[in-house]
Amino acid sequence: MREQLARNGGAGLIMDVGVLGNPCFTPDIPNSVVAAAAGSTLEELAALGDENQAMTRMAAGAVLLAKDLYQEGAVQAVIVLGGTMGTDLALDVTGALPLGMPKLVVSTVSFSHLIPPERIAPDLMMILWAGGLYGLNTICRTMLAQAAGAVLGACNAVVPPTNPRPIVGMTSLGRSCLTYMTVLKPALEARGYEVAVFHTTGMGGCAFEALVAQGRFVAVLDLSLQEVSNHVNGSIVTSGAGRLEAAGRAGIPQIVAPGAVDMIDLPTWQPLPPNYAERAYHAHNRLIASVTTTPSERCATARYIADKLAHATGPTALVLPLKGVQEWDRPGEVLHAPQAHRAFLDEVRAHVQPPVQVVELDAHINDEAFATGVLEIFDDWVARGVIGAGQAVVR
Repeated sequence: MREQLARNGGAGLIMDVGVLGNPCFTPDIPNSVVAAAAGSTLEELAALGDENQAMTRMAAGAVLLAKDLYQEGAVQAVIVLGGTMGTDLALDVTGALPLGMPKLVVSTVSFSHLIPPERIAPDLMMILWAGGLYGLNTICRTMLAQAAGAVLGACNAVVPPTNPRPIVGMTSLGRSCLTYMTVLKPALEARGYEVAVFHTTGMGGCAFEALVAQGRFVAVLDLSLQEVSNHVNGSIVTSGAGRLEAAGRAGIPQIVAPGAVDMIDLPTWQPLPPNYAERAYHAHNRLIASVTTTPSERCATARYIADKLAHATGPTALVLPLKGVQEWDRPGEVLHAPQAHRAFLDEVRAHVQPPVQVVELDAHINDEAFATGVLEIFDDWVARGVIGAGQAVVR
């Protein structure tokens, strides 16, 4: 890969993150330096007698060194090669580096369900390391050359985020399900904000939480919590246990709504689990389908949301649309279940406590009245200095 980078005008700085054995060439950053960055020696790590513990320590050292190299301007991108061991380390390293720095993982488990969505950096690229487990051959040479070209091309094409306007992070689904962003986005842009809308289908929520934690947003409109419902009910379409935490932990003003919490998502291409056979079912496409949730499942989700919001350290408002939480939750639509929605609302009222502000709107989440209600809270927070004022765009 280093040869390929050099052939195309780049240069590679190689870090050895292994613990045992000697490399066949001299790396630029030897494994002893990586171990020292983690406060250990190679001998101490080997003496642990546990590969997982040893590599976890090496990952910590690699993270510190990679961050230092980036801050010094010594590197402009990172590419990591490995099997499950190297990929585990790679996820730590790439997750610690900022948005906009190209990151590529060449792995034997790329795109695998073994990789938790919450550990994937928002701008991570992956390619499968096919056929190269033991030595080079024509197949894996093609993969490695492609990976080197991809990361070098990303370096040449990357556009650093330099927008002077403060950014508002928003969550939603596609317009066939949730439509409030079509009103909120232009309204917030007219107020001088940039708006980034995240698709809450698992990875989108992970990216949203990661960027919130990095302090990218002056406020968040977390209005689609489908990933929360999925997590509570065991769906694979989840962002992990950390969803709905980053803004509260950082004290970032957040306006929250239960968009699409009435559904459990499933892969359309797998057989429907027998326990869902009698439920209302909607196939969105050949990848993802949804079943409606029961009153007890919605109550569990309500309690989960209440617990998350109770730990928020910043201004928090929960907006409850009384007439439905997604487009297929309307009278006559396949997933409409008003009794279950009432159970959810009652459970929220019973468990969400001050200082969380609860605002009930006699509207469906896709009605203009819902977007107007969210904007009223946002504008009030701006007027009171809770959210910084927007930056006018000069053309």
